[in-house]
Amino acid sequence: MKTYRAQKRTLLSEGFPMKLWILQPSSPVPPGGRPGVLWIHGGGYITGMPEMVFFTRARSLAQRHGAVVISPGYRLAGKAPYPAALLDCHKALIYLRDHAEELGIRSDQIMVGGESAGGGLAAALCMYEKDVGGVRVAFQMPLYPMLDNQDTETSRDNHSPVWNTRRNHFGWRRYLRNLSGQAVPAYAAAARREDYSGLPPTYTFVSTAEPFYAETLAYVQNLRRAGVEARVDVYPGLFHAFDMLLPFLKVSKKAAAAFETRFEYAARHFFAKQAEP
Repeated sequence: MKTYRAQKRTLLSEGFPMKLWILQPSSPVPPGGRPGVLWIHGGGYITGMPEMVFFTRARSLAQRHGAVVISPGYRLAGKAPYPAALLDCHKALIYLRDHAEELGIRSDQIMVGGESAGGGLAAALCMYEKDVGGVRVAFQMPLYPMLDNQDTETSRDNHSPVWNTRRNHFGWRRYLRNLSGQAVPAYAAAARREDYSGLPPTYTFVSTAEPFYAETLAYVQNLRRAGVEARVDVYPGLFHAFDMLLPFLKVSKKAAAAFETRFEYAARHFFAKQAEP
């Protein structure tokens, strides 16, 4: 049964009219407010749409777990390469923070998540917000994230369904095309980060057969080395985005349940008070 309502708004980002889908639980706002989640859609930086939120893990956060979820229609690489998508997501995160009272959101419990390229953007956005003194993020959920523009042991010569080496190279090439001859910053490819200290607590999951397996584990390890609480669940032998594409599988239901359990834990334990205006 549907226990949330969805509304569409438009937000200007650098002159670009960006679509926002807002999912709000139908139940009364609890004392103190709800967690607010910016959920960033996947698509390899080259495809996808904010309406994907309706069949991702994020929908259950509004439907069953009392979170307000915002899904931004950021600019894809075909229209505008890096840093357009990052700046659009930053704008959407500021919108979430600045409209927290209107939306019934706790300003000290703003979270960021996404899948695939959206997970990569979520990780990069958390780095950006920390470095520029922007929105303080309480928890991040970058699922099987697209983090590394360089080949890893699992993204090299990968021929899995859905996403593979050829598509990965094309997505990165399109997204980073304005950086030809320049060093790729961590805000463009989060794996280029050197200092992981002070980033938000993290949960993710990934499958062993997909291209992003190695870079996901490396990201979690780097966070842990820096003293950040970070957890990862690993599912053997499955392809990219298996939980979204085959939600009826027992393993997909297991992954969804584990994700929701970690979110519930975060909603009880992780807070980040916003800076004074």
